[in-house]
Amino acid sequence: MAGNNELEKTLWAAADKLRSNMDAAEYKHIVLGLIFLKYISDAFSDLHERLKAGKGEFEGANPEDADEYLAYNIFFVPEKARWQYLQDRAKQPGIGKWLDEAMDAIEKINPSLKGVLPKIYADPELDKQRLGELIDLIGTIGFSQSGHQAKDLLGRVYEYFLGQFADAEGKKGGQFYTPASIVKLLVAMLEPYQGRVYDGCCGSGGMFVQSERFVEEHQGNIKDLSIYGQESNPTTLRLAKMNLAIRGIDAKIEMGDTFLADKHKDLKADFILANPPFNVSDWSGEHLREDHRWKYGVPPMGNANYAWLQHFVHKLSPTGTAGIVLANGSMNSNSGGEGEIRKNMIEAGLIDCMVALPAQLFYNTMIPACLWFLARNKTNGKFRNRSAEILFIDTRKIGSMINRRNKEFSDDDIAMISDTYHAWRSARANGHSPQSYEDKPGFCKAATLEEVRKNNYVLMPGRYVGTEAEEDDGIPFGEKMKALTAELAEQFEKRNELEKIIRENLKGIGYEL
Repeated sequence: MAGNNELEKTLWAAADKLRSNMDAAEYKHIVLGLIFLKYISDAFSDLHERLKAGKGEFEGANPEDADEYLAYNIFFVPEKARWQYLQDRAKQPGIGKWLDEAMDAIEKINPSLKGVLPKIYADPELDKQRLGELIDLIGTIGFSQSGHQAKDLLGRVYEYFLGQFADAEGKKGGQFYTPASIVKLLVAMLEPYQGRVYDGCCGSGGMFVQSERFVEEHQGNIKDLSIYGQESNPTTLRLAKMNLAIRGIDAKIEMGDTFLADKHKDLKADFILANPPFNVSDWSGEHLREDHRWKYGVPPMGNANYAWLQHFVHKLSPTGTAGIVLANGSMNSNSGGEGEIRKNMIEAGLIDCMVALPAQLFYNTMIPACLWFLARNKTNGKFRNRSAEILFIDTRKIGSMINRRNKEFSDDDIAMISDTYHAWRSARANGHSPQSYEDKPGFCKAATLEEVRKNNYVLMPGRYVGTEAEEDDGIPFGEKMKALTAELAEQFEKRNELEKIIRENLKGIGYEL
């Protein structure tokens, strides 16, 4: 990931070395559980010291009373679960058992962490010497910083490690992690300053972390955001809860299958950011033929793409917007009635913008992907009336390789793409005059609904943006033709010469053409 400083990379290299022959999927929980323990222990110790000193607002406070920590949104850590206590014993053979007991004790005293922390350290197969070395390594994170700086650093390390584990796991890794530059792009496009944010397949919670960061970077108040999520994989849900707790993000994330058991039934979200699994065939579609969410057509049983799209439309507030990552096939598929659903959604004015993504952005799949931006009401006055238009953006030539396999968007790429979208939808809020937008061949095109109809409701940006205009090199057309003709004549002559040599050689071995 570009933009990360050397510390995260150094820590990852050291932690990965300790992995030895262990599978990345198992090792992930061991490492991330320890980073989380270090985080809550550091946050606890920081307040514990101030309560112990008893100055100012802490006068007369009891540093061992769990209620004192509740007011500051800090988890209480019992004595035998504190980082220093465990690190002092890291080289002893009982360290695995003590770590499991520590996790258990923290969950008992903090009900919001119940069932979240890993208790896998006493496993006889886990090399206790390496575990001790890992504890020492993680003990160095945030060691020289205090308070907020140390916590922020631990959050960054947790997030960086999530990405690296997704890369190490390959296909399975994508189930819990969306690459950071895609999340940043979604957030930059939608600008979730305040309101309800929802992700019905939230993975490890990256969309929420980035939304909160966006608000903070734009001098907003994170208390203005309410966060709701759902995740069907229990181990991924644990990663998300730890990821959000590290950042002090209060989120209502529920466990369960979003299609069969929507845990936020009455929610109407202002912003939806999601990366559902691509082209899922076993989504229980056979049990949901009559579902009230299928307002634009019943999705095929063999592919969940249009079930996700309609689920998210159903979840949007009257002025809500959504950004969804889907496989490219969703933009032009006609199988199982998908073409008809897409047509109905387009005619209903729900599609705001389509973005074609470059290949190699994802750790887990080579399937080309795109972004769908939906708007519940394109005439609500928040932005200009764009009900008869759809913006198409083609980013397939944008982004840069960060290693041999993966590409990512830079901050400048993200700004260019999101600024194009914002200029097109022309914000009139806060008295600002609309920004200027213009079509750029090969990159963006504001297409009319009529143009989309003529293209049989296909939503692939390549169909609309055309090709980039070539720069004029200043050479007159006549001269170019002369040079081209001379080059062709030369090649023709070389070919005749070669043919002559081949004929002579064949003749020499008694074979005449």
